[in-house]
Amino acid sequence: MLLIPAIDLKDGRCVRLRQGRMDDETIFSDQPVEMAGRWVSEGARRLHLVDLNGAFAGEPMNGAAINAIALAYPHLPIQVGGGIRYEKTIEAYLKAGVRYCIIGTQAVKEPEFVARACRSFPGHVMVGLDAKEGQVAIKGWAEITPYHVIELAKRFEDDGVTAIVYTDIGRDGMMNGPNVEATRALAAAVNVPIIASGGITTLDDVRALAEVADSGITAAITGRAIYEGTLDFAEGQRLADQLHPPQVAP
Repeated sequence: MLLIPAIDLKDGRCVRLRQGRMDDETIFSDQPVEMAGRWVSEGARRLHLVDLNGAFAGEPMNGAAINAIALAYPHLPIQVGGGIRYEKTIEAYLKAGVRYCIIGTQAVKEPEFVARACRSFPGHVMVGLDAKEGQVAIKGWAEITPYHVIELAKRFEDDGVTAIVYTDIGRDGMMNGPNVEATRALAAAVNVPIIASGGITTLDDVRALAEVADSGITAAITGRAIYEGTLDFAEGQRLADQLHPPQVAP
């Protein structure tokens, strides 16, 4: 199981939010490329970048920082989410060296966009499903929809997405462990790789996800824990490799 460091970008700086609230941030660095280098030096085999401003604006707002990281590490797979609403945005990111684009809000508002994107950019499109008590949220988690996460996951599986990034909003940034059961249930319900996100805090959390990874969980994103030191990233990846060796990307 792959462990992926998250770099959340707001106003060009690396931050972490609690439960997606833009007014509840912790700033960790104003040098995104250097932060990316830190995780690469600790053995990261992929990076998860989020344009937080873009998620609310509906268009890329931290593109310069994202492009700079992609340029600095051209051989490192990078997945990007936040503000991806148009095919031209995906095209621009891929040209800049990004490997995967994650469609979130637009996937829920216009599901056909996912199908078109998968046809235009096969192998490069993921969908991000962020849920609170099973219900999908959009617009930077500001709006809860009536759709259940498994319902939408099955829809996008048919479209040919490369993976689904599943975030439990109630756990994200709260340092209280991932929702292992909900993640396992989602992975078991579809035949597309699931990337877990939200709440991974300690080695025990990595272990808990790795132990159910056979259900279809291929990777796990970690953020605040590796910044605040409750999880040593390199040690976490070693444990994940030991318990569930990573599959072919994604």
